[in-house]
Amino acid sequence: MFFLENLWQMLCVQGFQDKARVLSESLIRTVSESMGNSDCGVSELELCRDDSAAFHFKLIAIASILTSGVIGIAIPLFGSQRRFLKTDGNLFVTAKAFAAGVILATAFVHMLPDGSKALSDPCLPKFPWSKFPFSGFFAMMASLLTLLVDFVGTQYYERKQGVIRSKEEENRVGSVEDSGLESGILPAGDLNVKVFGEEDGGAMHIIGMHAHAAHHRHSHPQGKEACDGHVRVHDHGHGGHGHSHGLDGDDDESGVRHVVVSQILELGIVSHSVIIGLSLGVSHSPCTIRPLIAALSFHQFFEGFALGGCISQAQFNTLSTSLMAVFFAITTPIGIAIGTAVASTYNPNSTGALIAEGILDSLSAGILVYMALVDLIAADFLSKRMSCNFRLQIVSYCTLFLGAGLMSSLALWA
Repeated sequence: MFFLENLWQMLCVQGFQDKARVLSESLIRTVSESMGNSDCGVSELELCRDDSAAFHFKLIAIASILTSGVIGIAIPLFGSQRRFLKTDGNLFVTAKAFAAGVILATAFVHMLPDGSKALSDPCLPKFPWSKFPFSGFFAMMASLLTLLVDFVGTQYYERKQGVIRSKEEENRVGSVEDSGLESGILPAGDLNVKVFGEEDGGAMHIIGMHAHAAHHRHSHPQGKEACDGHVRVHDHGHGGHGHSHGLDGDDDESGVRHVVVSQILELGIVSHSVIIGLSLGVSHSPCTIRPLIAALSFHQFFEGFALGGCISQAQFNTLSTSLMAVFFAITTPIGIAIGTAVASTYNPNSTGALIAEGILDSLSAGILVYMALVDLIAADFLSKRMSCNFRLQIVSYCTLFLGAGLMSSLALWA
């Protein structure tokens, strides 16, 4: 009996010691990890923290960014009605190239590094965030999904345009047939009735077509001469009878592309505008906010210019144009206001905030990279108009690199 009691006490003591050792090791590990992640609670320099000054700078930021966005998007929308900034003018092309450089630098130099920094933050669990380059992966997937949306949207609008065009042609053909029956003139396609002067086999009709073509024959220039213009209207003096040699299908396709591009570009810009506005709004440091005011105002102006140019080229109705312009202009200020309202309770270094910020920044970067390279830069720089104008090429390339360089240099301060 005494042996069993001693054994029980020994087992209890041994178990207690094991539990105490496990608990102490766990406590030491937790403390060491928290010390290793001690920078999780430090989001900015405490010496520069000033809530009152930060609040005043946030108000200045809202006013400045809102004004810059409104001016940037309004210039191409209203300027398209003026001769100096028409969407088919050289000045607009060069300014759009500058804006494309700004958007490209925003994606590569600002959004993608910020997303990578957030998703590799030491506050996040090592698995899986430090085991895989998620920022690049999300950016790549966003680019591919943007390509898919671009393709599907283009197909949808092209079919919609085709249905409308076919209905218009049916109505036009029906009206022509009705007017022909009323006037007693039947269409030549009716096989049962011969048109005056038409012989069997339709020889006279064919000769008439050739004679008409010979009378209106003109040369279609190739090579360098073809660069003089894409659409020419020739009036042959037949009471306003003219021939337009522009391809209506190409014009329709171009219009469809502008509709899709403008909507996707606004999606990419708005998604990251919310993030940068929220990041500025939750900051308590005037040292952080002050350089962001100039950087974001500059950035918002030229993003607005690029978006306004795409909207102007898409030729939306007044209501749609106004809604898209207003939505772009107020997104960043609303993000700043929301960030200011939740600044006291929002922890930008929490796990959820870091993951959300990193994913959204990476997705926005992928969208903007695709839009800048494919729909803004390639669409203009690989066009026939650019290849036919050497001076426009030089100026556009200079403004493209200038915009990218200036926006990249802002990373030194913001």
